[in-house]
Amino acid sequence: MVKKWTGLAGVLLFSGACATMAPPPPAFYIENPSTSISTGLSLDARIAVDEVWTLLRQGRADKAEKALLRLGEKHPFFEAGMGYVALLRDDYAGAEARFQGSIRAVPELIAAQLGIGQVYQKLGRREDALKSYLEVLKRDPANAFATGEAGVLRTAIVEALQAEAEEAIRTGRPAEAKDAYLRLLEYSPKLQGAHLALARIFVQEKNFAGVLFHLRTAIGNDPKDKTALREYAEALYQMNQFSRSLDTFQRLLTLDPADKPAKERVEALKVRLGIIDLPEEYGDISGLEAVTKEAVAALIGAKFEDIRTDAAGPPPVIVDISTSWARTYIVKAAAFGIMEVFSNHTFQPKKILTRAEMAETLIRLVEYLKKKGRPIVAQIPEDRIRIADVPQEHPFVRPITSAVSYQLMDLSKERTFRPELTVSGAEAIRILDLLAGLSK
Repeated sequence: MVKKWTGLAGVLLFSGACATMAPPPPAFYIENPSTSISTGLSLDARIAVDEVWTLLRQGRADKAEKALLRLGEKHPFFEAGMGYVALLRDDYAGAEARFQGSIRAVPELIAAQLGIGQVYQKLGRREDALKSYLEVLKRDPANAFATGEAGVLRTAIVEALQAEAEEAIRTGRPAEAKDAYLRLLEYSPKLQGAHLALARIFVQEKNFAGVLFHLRTAIGNDPKDKTALREYAEALYQMNQFSRSLDTFQRLLTLDPADKPAKERVEALKVRLGIIDLPEEYGDISGLEAVTKEAVAALIGAKFEDIRTDAAGPPPVIVDISTSWARTYIVKAAAFGIMEVFSNHTFQPKKILTRAEMAETLIRLVEYLKKKGRPIVAQIPEDRIRIADVPQEHPFVRPITSAVSYQLMDLSKERTFRPELTVSGAEAIRILDLLAGLSK
């Protein structure tokens, strides 16, 4: 009996020695061959490619390599297949070279882009890997593997760059922090903290163009971000753009009326600008869907120091502004001929201004400022301007053409001005800020 068991054990050991152990499956993803490329091959060639891909998924590197060599080096799947063979052998340099060769030869072969992306991940080159997956998503937006890996990589890259930037700030290396934050924004353009951090670095560098760009972007991403608004207002103050700083601090106060530092800044700016008693209604102008005559008069008075301080001679007779919150500004604007008083001595402060009337007010203001010696130069010669909906006989053709020539007001893509439309409060503020900048 013992002899029988010994003989049986020997047979089993011999059989085990002769059997081939199946290799483990690959620890990476292998995309199916691209259908668009496979359809151009013969049936035998497609079968051969399927055989190669089956061997690759089984982890049989040697057999897959032999099958690929039978396909030949000029075969469109050859380099990508050899890239996966190299990956099975943990030959990352060889795999990278093969996949790069495949991408150069057949750019639309998604399997190669996915392969090189996985090589870069194994080498720790996360940013290169993400770029590879994004290339895949350009060609195949629904590719599940690329979508998942790109999301994971993007999060990891953003977290790593954020940590790198914060460490650089902590250890007093602002230039390195700036580089890390700028790279971070390539992957997460709306990351609020990165924009604020860059703005603070640019403040240290006295690069106010950079400061304003990142703070404006932050406010655009979140108009209610009080930190971004406060730092934007302070930056404008440091640049001596006091009127715009005041407007921004007032926006901050609309979000938080109890903000004591903002209140103090507003009061200081009012004194600096000569606005001792700026009415509460002034702060509401930016939210108006359509500006009134009194609102525009107040904006002009607040933003142009000459109008506040110059003696205007005898005030005009106006019979309907006693209850207007902007009466002081209306009297000034009317006295200097910037805004119209009607023949019956009414101003009609609640009247909504059209774009045509806004253009007329702007050009009267431009003429007043030029008489004061302000260097305001037209950007486009008037004789080159053609406006589709403002013919020569239009009653406002001259001020509209002039407003466009100074680039204070814009035409649509169809070269129309739309003179009958209204002007929002935010747009009126933007236009008058632009003129204030041109007149310095």
